[in-house]
Order: sequence, then C-alpha cells, then structure tokens
Amino acid sequence: MDVEKDNYRDLRGLYDNCKKYMYYGATLIMTDGSTFDGIIENVDGDNVSVLIGEDVIEKESEGNSNQQRQYGRYGYNPRFRRYRRRNFPLSALAEVALLPYIAPPVPYPYYPYPYYPY
Repeated sequence: MDVEKDNYRDLRGLYDNCKKYMYYGATLIMTDGSTFDGIIENVDGDNVSVLIGEDVIEKESEGNSNQQRQYGRYGYNPRFRRYRRRNFPLSALAEVALLPYIAPPVPYPYYPYPYYPY
C-alpha cells in the first residue's frame, strides 16, 4: 500500500508539471530513456496528449524543373513540419521540462533627439 502512495505522489508531481506547461513547447523524458519534444495539449489522470513535430521533406519529381531552375542543381528540397497527436501514459513519463526560449537580439536603442548638424 505504501508503494502505491509513493507512486501516486510521484505521478501527482508530473501531473502538476504537465498542467503547468500545457500549450507550451516541452521536452518529455520517458522512463526508458527516450525523449520527445512537442506541445502538451491535454492532461487527464492517466494520459498526456502531446503534439509532436515531424520533419517532412518533399521528394523530387520530374515536374519540379521550375524548382531546379530556381534553387540550382544541388538538390534543394523544401522542408515542412507536421504535427501528430500522441498519447503517453503518465506512468511512463520520468520528467517534463520546458524547451529553452532564445530571445532575439536587442536592437540598438532609439534616440529621440535630432542629430547634430556637422
């Protein structure tokens, strides 16, 4: 019975973190060591629903002569990102962390005073 309470306490912390990070980009680390990055969409008592991004590369076809002219002969293929919904059991989750946000560089400050004439 004590093991069940400890397990519930651990799952409660993960549940609270998933609720806190809902609709944010997060990294999910599973108990088997695999990691996923995605957007937490829904959390219930037993499962976490996550939108996981997949890279999709458009294959070259014979009709892409216009693209070949535009991008050259080096085989540039446009990439797309598609999101798929996956459900994970809360008990298979080891940790949840937010993806780091990289702030854009700060622009030069704006000076409201006119420049001195030279």
